[in-house]
Amino acid sequence: MKVEIHAIPEPLLDFGHGRTGVEPRRILAQPREAGAEIGKLRLALVGPETEVHLTKAWLEGMSRFRPARESNAARYRDWPGWRKALGVDVIIEKRFIRPLRDEQVQMGLLNSGAGPGFDAFVQLFQDKIQALFVDDRPDCVIVCLPEAVGDLRVENPGLSPAEREALRRLQAEEEGDQMSLFAPTPEELKAAEDLRLQADELLFRTFYRALKAKVMDHANPIPLQVIRRDTVERSDDKGQSHATRAWHLGVSLLYKSGRTPWRPADLPANTCFVGISFHYMRRRSGGLVYASLAQAISTEFEPFALSGASVDQDQRRDRRPYLNEDQAKGLLQDILREYEVRAGVSPDRIVFHKTSAYEPEEIAGFQQAAAGRVASCELVWLRPTSFRLVRKGQQEPWRGTLCTIGDENYLFTMGFMRWWKEYPGPHIPAPVEISSALDTDLRERAREILALTKMNWNSSEGVSRYPVTLSFARKVGEIMQELPEGKVPNPSYRFYM
Repeated sequence: MKVEIHAIPEPLLDFGHGRTGVEPRRILAQPREAGAEIGKLRLALVGPETEVHLTKAWLEGMSRFRPARESNAARYRDWPGWRKALGVDVIIEKRFIRPLRDEQVQMGLLNSGAGPGFDAFVQLFQDKIQALFVDDRPDCVIVCLPEAVGDLRVENPGLSPAEREALRRLQAEEEGDQMSLFAPTPEELKAAEDLRLQADELLFRTFYRALKAKVMDHANPIPLQVIRRDTVERSDDKGQSHATRAWHLGVSLLYKSGRTPWRPADLPANTCFVGISFHYMRRRSGGLVYASLAQAISTEFEPFALSGASVDQDQRRDRRPYLNEDQAKGLLQDILREYEVRAGVSPDRIVFHKTSAYEPEEIAGFQQAAAGRVASCELVWLRPTSFRLVRKGQQEPWRGTLCTIGDENYLFTMGFMRWWKEYPGPHIPAPVEISSALDTDLRERAREILALTKMNWNSSEGVSRYPVTLSFARKVGEIMQELPEGKVPNPSYRFYM
């Protein structure tokens, strides 16, 4: 059997002003040009009085230098302050501080076990946040939460006993599928969550997910960012240092405020990358269905999400839901319509990503919708695998290694990273298997996937296990559980991070 191994070069990131590189913190921390404009990042704070006070002090303290305490200086970089790191000053005006009385929050937490009490507790925060949705408004709302509220979740009272039992059976089925994919470590199971359905998302309601959905449903919302007590109080010798926490939070806030910290430098122009995913939903009339979802990514504009058709429970093959021909055709037509609104032209190429093989109905529907409107339509799938590869000397394979064995292709989106001089994981990295329903150059598709793993603006590290086409899906799917039936989710990625 023929075995080939290729090393795909690490994709470059474009930070603007002629700056490119592979590692965000290194490039962002470089001195700026003399006279470069300093922006303002205006933040609002909402939460219990104690949490608001602690968070405000911590954010203001991050205007100064903080050393990175971690051992690998190539990976963990000192935090030089807001201005030197991100080119902004953080502004927290008094009128944007909306505290809740500590005792009021404690009482709401005690009464949140039942459905009405949970909704009333969410509404308590929602009222404070929505009062900020005025003409002169902050860029982002920081929701300051004690650990008990950050961890709060309750059973979904809207489910009937039969629906709850059906979801639990599906949950056991999903976990069985995961066990067949891996001899799994806890790290691998957690990493694979982005690529599978989650019955748990419908079985339980979580506080922050419900709050995001409520706020997002407003006509003119502002993105939210949660900061928990542990972030601002934890000492440097317990997990990430304050410098590293500031880097991650700063990049996320920059993106949520309407700026884009970086873009992939190597992706082709006028190409639309789309992730297809499914999520559990409950119809208002009763009964469980799958909601299909598309996440569209381009270098020309911000990622956006579109909801597709509802898929009946029995529309499955090998225990996986799929789109029929009309559903696939309609979904791509919606994607192309939205792309044209944002870009002003149709894409030259559309590339689909999915976590299971494409069914004949899906292939036919996508090809029909693309005919005459898009020059190239490619259908790529990728999924976790138990495959392992070790370099000579028992070293981890490099990130970007593509191993081809016969007709099977394995891409290491995580692995030894030469710019950090380490592999950021406790176990031998597991690749994703990639393939295509149509003829294509899989090495080029692997290069694009690798570039799309660098579009996670919720972290300052610039690498993720899965491309944003698929990792975006989980976040949108979680929020969709809280939206009224038929409600179109906010398309902007900024509201789901």
